[in-house]
Amino acid sequence: MMLNWLQSLPILQDCDVSNPEPASADASFRRYFRIEAQGNAGKHNYIIMDAPVEHEDCQPFIRVSNQLVNMGLNVPKVLAQNLEQGFLLLSDLGNTTYLSELEKRVESQAEQLYGDALTALVTLQTKGNDAANSLPEYDQKLLTTEMSLFPDWLLDKHLAIGFDKLEHQAWENTQRTLIKSALKQPQAYVHRDYHSRNLMVVEQGNPGILDFQDAVKGPITYDAVSMLRDCYIAWPEQQVTEWQRNYFLQLCTAKVMQRDEWSGFQKSMDLMGIQRHLKASGIFARLFHRDGKDGYLNDIPLTLNYIAKVGAQYSEMHSLVDLVENKVLPKFN
Repeated sequence: MMLNWLQSLPILQDCDVSNPEPASADASFRRYFRIEAQGNAGKHNYIIMDAPVEHEDCQPFIRVSNQLVNMGLNVPKVLAQNLEQGFLLLSDLGNTTYLSELEKRVESQAEQLYGDALTALVTLQTKGNDAANSLPEYDQKLLTTEMSLFPDWLLDKHLAIGFDKLEHQAWENTQRTLIKSALKQPQAYVHRDYHSRNLMVVEQGNPGILDFQDAVKGPITYDAVSMLRDCYIAWPEQQVTEWQRNYFLQLCTAKVMQRDEWSGFQKSMDLMGIQRHLKASGIFARLFHRDGKDGYLNDIPLTLNYIAKVGAQYSEMHSLVDLVENKVLPKFN
């Protein structure tokens, strides 16, 4: 079906097209393939998204892609579509992820890459105000649903850990604190998966931005903490704070934040990170048990360590920290 569709596309007419090769892995049901097309205009690479219609809807991807392009951000452009079969033909941003370059631990390169990504994020949050109003709300219900992945999939399903009555009450209090913090932040356009596996190193318009189809209108610190406390690579806390400060000052310049809001901003980002890491650790367990993908299990300890380390700074997170340090992390040793 895919090959027949490709052969019908005007953009590929009179081109010699290579067989599709796997381009990247994905935590969803989507699959990505790369093709090379040689024609009168030269050689071009393209990406094919195969999103099974029984599991995935391509329309949010198309809509958000167009919004981000209009903001001047570098994302895959939708060149052709077949919504009945779940196929999209996309421009190709290459195969060099931020993660693959950051793992080299070259300080000057890390500074450049994070600087570019934070600047792009500020662009998203300043130019995306109107578009954000068309997105789903990152509301209390969604925040709660995400955090429930932690007890449901990581604790119960993966580790066979249950809550006693006191632990359950403490968990309810933790959720309320995190939700309150998230909802009182300035609300902005949120990519929702802004991290080193979804950012591409490109020569022009760095970074290339992938996997944006689940965008929502939500807390302004969410994407920044996703990147600076990435589930796949960690940096010294002093360095994270420096990047965090750089981002905050850009928001101040853009008149999104005021300079006297720094301490509150830091706490908001820390608590937002805890909410995200609760979700992420649950998702990693779910990917294994529900979807048969074990590649993310090794990322759970780093994700939990963020919760313990950052949460220790705030008295309202101490019950969660005790749970993670004393009952959850030991299971991974």
